[in-house]
Amino acid sequence: MNFQFLLSLISAVFIGGVAGYLGSLMITKRMGLVGGPLGHLALPGVALALVYHFNVFYGALLTIIVGGILIWLLEIKTKAPIEALTGLVFASGCALGFLILPFSDEHQLEEALIGDITKISFSDTILTIILCSLIFLIIRKIYSKLVLTEISEDLAKTEGIRVKKYNFIYLACIAIIVALTVKLVGGLLPVALIVTPSLTARNFSKSSFQYSFGSLIFGVISATFGIFLSQITNFPAGLLIILSGFLIFLISIIFKKS
Repeated sequence: MNFQFLLSLISAVFIGGVAGYLGSLMITKRMGLVGGPLGHLALPGVALALVYHFNVFYGALLTIIVGGILIWLLEIKTKAPIEALTGLVFASGCALGFLILPFSDEHQLEEALIGDITKISFSDTILTIILCSLIFLIIRKIYSKLVLTEISEDLAKTEGIRVKKYNFIYLACIAIIVALTVKLVGGLLPVALIVTPSLTARNFSKSSFQYSFGSLIFGVISATFGIFLSQITNFPAGLLIILSGFLIFLISIIFKKS
């Protein structure tokens, strides 16, 4: 086991686990498709990072944040439905990304679309560990509050929960984890990495605790299995991680608890 493979494995485990943990809330809050548009919005930043040779995480996070601010400003100015504005901005971001990508070479194009965790550096791995650990600790601390806001915002407010504040924290965590997943599965596939483990965990869980931590565990398993398969077959790790997660989900249906 060489050092570069170890860096890839550690990064994939942290990203996959925390993405799955966040995904358990996305399903509860019926936000399962948020990761997909955010990944598309990350494409322009990823493309710029590849063309100008800087960290794709920063490029992805930058365009996700800019896109979020733009949606907020457009909603204030136009009073248009937030769903329509979100679709408009995300589609435009995706189009912009594809305009920039031709300036990169063929391998960079593949990396932007499906990721390439095999080239992750030691410093990027440390950054991944720190950010994933912080996101996990933050979400674990406010998990019950976020669930309550989904059940009833009025009830949450009577309990003294500042709904907008906690929703903002949650969305910020999603933005960061999507930016991190770009290195692992590219700009097209984050939603599968985030949602699939929680769908699998739901088939086995009898409590919210089992569901949330089961999502984390299945995220780790999928990432680990995909990385080892990539090492054996030389196929892209990101694709194999997604397919591994889907296969585990299909198997879980057989053992689904009634």
